Amino acid sequence: MVGYGYIIETTIFNFLGSYDYDPNIIKHDSFYDSELGAFFSNALSLPITATLIATFRLNWLWIVFFSGYFVGVEWLFLKLHIYTHHWWRLEYTGLGLPVYYVLAKIFYKWILLPARGFRHNLMLYLITGSICASAHILPMLFFMNRFYRPGWFENVGRDSIAFSAIYYLCVSLLYCVIVRINWKTMWIKYILTGLFIYTVNKVLIKIEILHSLVWWDQMYYVSLAICLIALVNIIDKRLSKLHE
Repeated sequence: MVGYGYIIETTIFNFLGSYDYDPNIIKHDSFYDSELGAFFSNALSLPITATLIATFRLNWLWIVFFSGYFVGVEWLFLKLHIYTHHWWRLEYTGLGLPVYYVLAKIFYKWILLPARGFRHNLMLYLITGSICASAHILPMLFFMNRFYRPGWFENVGRDSIAFSAIYYLCVSLLYCVIVRINWKTMWIKYILTGLFIYTVNKVLIKIEILHSLVWWDQMYYVSLAICLIALVNIIDKRLSKLHE
């Protein structure tokens, strides 16, 4: 549900400018501060309640209750001026959350019942994306280790986060494909992944999209890629075991 929420947030928040958060935690960049507010919503509060509804098989009354609760919280944040709508409306939240919670119940059934092919691959991708996005973007918000400048938006922070979102969506797919391939020698996938991410970083620096600001930046993302391959491999085997 975190992975699904990230994809929705990438679309409506990063690219379509639906709303802004103002938690006033990150001082050096207002958009990064807004991004952190979106992160708390999509990585913590919403997926926690979605998991609660799915795991305990709560009925429509609970779905309506939690949907109404978050609409109320959103209304309160608007009144407290720590959240601002642009084209987004409370009605969209009220209509979207029931769909989100129903999807959580569907995904939960997929995990419990035998499922291969598309279902397995979709769950693996969403789980991978949630981990990859968090590990990729959070250091940028707090440590300013890098930023991207593809030139899509005038605001540097928004430009950087938008490109980061496309980046994590693409590399998450890459990690899933690499893990799903049957390699005769297991260590080859780790070497190829590390070399690929290193090369991509160098190319992005060369064309002046990526601006690396600290000495450990590229080392971190190459190491992250290798660690994610190992983690995604464990998750893939776990999902396969559940489906046996």
